Amino acid sequence: MEFIESIKKKARKAHKKIVLPEAYEERTLRAGDHMAAEKLAEVILIGDPEQIRTHAEAIGLQHIDECLIVDPKDHPKKQEYIDLMVKLRAHKGLTAEEAARLIEDPLYLGPVMIKAGDADGEVAGANNPTGNVLRPAFQFVRTMPGISVVSGAFFMILPDKEYGEDGILVFADCAVNPAPDATQLAEIAVTSARTARAIGGFTPRVAMLSFSTKGSAQHEEVDKVLQALLKAREIDPSLDIDGELQADAAIVPAVGRKKAPESTIAGNANVLVFPDLNSGNISYKLVQRLAHAEAIGPVLQGMAAPINDLSRGCSVEDIVNLGAITVNQAAGMNI
Repeated sequence: MEFIESIKKKARKAHKKIVLPEAYEERTLRAGDHMAAEKLAEVILIGDPEQIRTHAEAIGLQHIDECLIVDPKDHPKKQEYIDLMVKLRAHKGLTAEEAARLIEDPLYLGPVMIKAGDADGEVAGANNPTGNVLRPAFQFVRTMPGISVVSGAFFMILPDKEYGEDGILVFADCAVNPAPDATQLAEIAVTSARTARAIGGFTPRVAMLSFSTKGSAQHEEVDKVLQALLKAREIDPSLDIDGELQADAAIVPAVGRKKAPESTIAGNANVLVFPDLNSGNISYKLVQRLAHAEAIGPVLQGMAAPINDLSRGCSVEDIVNLGAITVNQAAGMNI
């Protein structure tokens, strides 16, 4: 797929370190081998080195020696990481003894390595529920400065290239926040724009969606979107963003000109921010099925470093692709 290949091409140039903490899981091990072979990242596998190499040899993998394997029970930086954990979480009651236990859990070691600057991002979840993946991330990596909420974006790749950015649209939030308030919605807009730049490689044009366009309806939910628009502009004054816009006014030029003639976004949006999870999740699935669009994601955004969660039904290809996406996120953190 052209979009994924462009992401991989950028990943090869970025030279980022990506942690795969579920190295005993066969799909993850195969994905790490594949990522190393394609030079998509400097792959860090967490687990017993002998066990990982034995398993890799048994299934015919040839590039595991190009990965860094970190034994969670015995590695040179173990005490340094324990000290860092206590420093970050002592106010929450974390003791050195508890930190020493947690650091041997790969799902904790990965985020702590990222916090220490020894890795740039993580992909996990092939063998663990979302809560187990994200809990250590929230505790030790936390959200990026000025952002309090993590959200999930999808890249929708449409067969009809008339819409968005040559057929590419970013939808958010479609995965995490059921009912964001105005501040959270603003942060979702800002981080979605950053996702579009870092991964999509295009300049975001953000539409704050609603059932109203420029005052065509009056309701507290419309007011929330308008408040979010103002807050988003405060967070990032350079952001090209407008609202409130109905979906057709956001992406169809003729409708945009008619309903919002003064707007530079109407009819030209490539990032769509939905007012709640109901509308976002329903919309991406309908577009995926009815328009035969490819839905890539969810890409978790808002973290201080990229940590992405897999479906437990994921394929090796899914892990490799999300790894390349995570590299692009890490490379674009300051965009």
